[in-house]
Amino acid sequence: MNITERFINYTKFDTQSAEDSETVPSTLKQLIFAKYLKEELEQEGLSDVEMDDMGYIYATLKANTKKEIPTIGFISHYDTSTDASGANIKARIVENYDGKDIVLSKGIISSPEKFPELKAHVGEDLIVTDGHTLLGADDKAGIAEIVQSMCYLRDHPEIEHGDIRIGFNPDEEIGMGAHHFDVEKFGCEWAYTMDGGDLGNLEYENFNAAGAKIHIKGVSVHTGYAKGKMVNASRLACEFNAMIPENELPETTEGYQGFYHLLGMNSKTEEATLSYLIRDHDREKFEDRKDFIEHCVQAMNEKYGNGTVTVDMKDQYYNMKEKIDPNIHVIDIVLQAMQECGVAPKVEPIRGGTDGAQLSFKGLPCPNIFAGGVNFHGPYEFVSIQVMEKAVSVIVKICEITAGFND
Repeated sequence: MNITERFINYTKFDTQSAEDSETVPSTLKQLIFAKYLKEELEQEGLSDVEMDDMGYIYATLKANTKKEIPTIGFISHYDTSTDASGANIKARIVENYDGKDIVLSKGIISSPEKFPELKAHVGEDLIVTDGHTLLGADDKAGIAEIVQSMCYLRDHPEIEHGDIRIGFNPDEEIGMGAHHFDVEKFGCEWAYTMDGGDLGNLEYENFNAAGAKIHIKGVSVHTGYAKGKMVNASRLACEFNAMIPENELPETTEGYQGFYHLLGMNSKTEEATLSYLIRDHDREKFEDRKDFIEHCVQAMNEKYGNGTVTVDMKDQYYNMKEKIDPNIHVIDIVLQAMQECGVAPKVEPIRGGTDGAQLSFKGLPCPNIFAGGVNFHGPYEFVSIQVMEKAVSVIVKICEITAGFND
């Protein structure tokens, strides 16, 4: 089976996760694909294939040499985003893309004017949707690349490699993918998530992240007799949000700039809740941002009375750079692999998070490598077959370079 057939086959499974679920995985339909994937790994001859009751899959491509070689791993998630439908995906191939508009279906057009990323893929074969669902390259392209590369190494015993572990998990899109990943069972010295974007992406810096819920107590009184009595929680919520600097929002920042993001607001006169994301690459600035939220709460209480406004704030994940820098050989190997495969590296900070960040802080250094998908989480998502093939080559080369790591 080639990588195109493998990937398109994966897209036929609806594996959308669900943020409001309390089960693991968050949706039962993810387990349907997980069971299929487990069986496929067994049929392809991998060893130690297992799936736990939460849908986490582990397997091994055994070493083909007696040399002492570090055990490394490759990881991808199989759930798809909640931002667009993942059911009844109709993937098709646009062969030898000519750089013009792609008609996905009647009235739905993927245009290089709106999506300039298309221009980088002229002459390539693109897998697209019909404009009504996402494609699922995030991250089924990563899974297809990992499985394909393991098959390639299996069929080319002349390429020396050590034990290679692979892991596939649910619920990454809702921030839970790494929570139940068994790092000890995985047994690797380091690993890579194949979950990045376009050709050459290499990411080992991400946001430090926290979530804050602001709770506001109001006093509801008949509006005709409210003077001196009413405390309108809805109005106080607006006042609180007005304290957030306008130049420190997702829509006004880029690169390494952090932000506050109002994720949602529920309010009525007697009570209101605001939910914020707090993000910054710099750990010290991250802590300052959390302090600023606390300061805003204090200022509101000084104005309206103690206990009027409270905050629940929790850290979500941290910048993996803290854990990668002491293990920079993990990055050096990827850079060498890309160079030898003719791929120009694009080392960029992630303006978000990744399973690799949480895994790095669980003791498994785990940067993020391109999987090839573009315009994730929506109906204009596409992936280049040639880029997926390059990702396979990079994985194989990483394993080959690692075999000489202790030489």
